[in-house]
Amino acid sequence: MTFRRRLRCCARPRWGYRCNISISGISEVQLVVTRTVNLKTVFMLLGALSLSAPLPAAQDELAAVRDMLRQLVPGQEPDGLKATAVPGIYEASYGTVVVYLNKDGRYLFQGDLIDLKTETNLSERTRSEARLKVIASLAEEDMIVFSPRQAKYTVTVFTDIDCTVCQRMHADMAKINRQGVKVRYAAYPRAGLDSESYVKAVSVWCSKDRKKAITRAKAGEEVRAKPCDNPVKQHLQAVRELGIRGTPAFILEDGSLIPGYDSVERLVETLEERKRNG
Repeated sequence: MTFRRRLRCCARPRWGYRCNISISGISEVQLVVTRTVNLKTVFMLLGALSLSAPLPAAQDELAAVRDMLRQLVPGQEPDGLKATAVPGIYEASYGTVVVYLNKDGRYLFQGDLIDLKTETNLSERTRSEARLKVIASLAEEDMIVFSPRQAKYTVTVFTDIDCTVCQRMHADMAKINRQGVKVRYAAYPRAGLDSESYVKAVSVWCSKDRKKAITRAKAGEEVRAKPCDNPVKQHLQAVRELGIRGTPAFILEDGSLIPGYDSVERLVETLEERKRNG
């Protein structure tokens, strides 16, 4: 049996996009995508949809949802699948991508599920857990670390040598360290492999004194190109898994992702607030 699909999306300037997928012979699937979500990622998931029959009724709702996901994303099991506090709604996670489905597989949506009573973003909690797994896969010895004698906070920062905001942040490094913040740099040359930024990141890593080299590079000084074994490609893979889009990008100890940099004071304020809130 052959099924035809039609995807209709309409932009909502405030809320994002609402998409309907019409499949002949199958109930319509509705998809809601918030503006902060990577729409391309969702389309890739939908492009993998290969349904041969409507989702069968099942006493075990979780098993039924899992079966539907196997049809949606063939050959890839979700990293997490669980019932939410909302009756009949299940959460599935693929790395940092979190989607929700109802028990019969008719509706799929992506966005933030928030517990208004506790003011907890349940979706962000799942994403944070996924980010921590990615960060745990990166060895600190493969990062360039600026640390005070006694660190109160540790942040992993994905940085681009040619990023002007990253350069401004690095100029504040002494002040940041004095506030008890340990900075672990991972490379994110945004121009990609074999770009000038990538060559600079590799050259910094291959320098005898990496901390001195990255300080010089971020100040606009030339660092002599050197090839050697380096972790830059691994860091770029982590960037893709984390869904990072710009630099600098801070991953905090609780897995939170903080994009951009404003000032030392604002950074410390954010870290203190996260620590208070657990």
